[in-house]
Amino acid sequence: MQYLHTMVRVRNLDEALDFYCNKLGLIEVRRTQSEKGRFTLVFLAAADDVETARTTRAPLVELTWNWDPEIYTGGRNFGHLAYAVDDIYALCDRLMKAGVTINRPPRDGHMAFIRSPENISIELLQKGEPKAPAEPWISMANTGVW
Repeated sequence: MQYLHTMVRVRNLDEALDFYCNKLGLIEVRRTQSEKGRFTLVFLAAADDVETARTTRAPLVELTWNWDPEIYTGGRNFGHLAYAVDDIYALCDRLMKAGVTINRPPRDGHMAFIRSPENISIELLQKGEPKAPAEPWISMANTGVW
């Protein structure tokens, strides 16, 4: 068995790409459009997975944008995506400065949660050993749910 991808339906492709690529740092590796099916699929990979994703088509996040407007509910029912990151504090700081709410701050230097524009929880995990607890994260309260 091999993990291939996770599909997330998005209401606004430009907003989703801004979040996943410009803010979170994923990289687009493939895009498919279907005039007949009236949808666009955009496949994204984490920076450390780009070469593997281009050759094996895994591991990926598939953003599915249906051209006809739809309302998606139940984002919390999905669970979450998880990514190992090089520096959880630096990434959370960059995300906050880009306007992303940190729902569960990395108080322990190991784990944080954010949400996508479609209300999908994304877990960020520090690679290797946790970083030493530091401000402003230690004092930061949880916001919303994850």
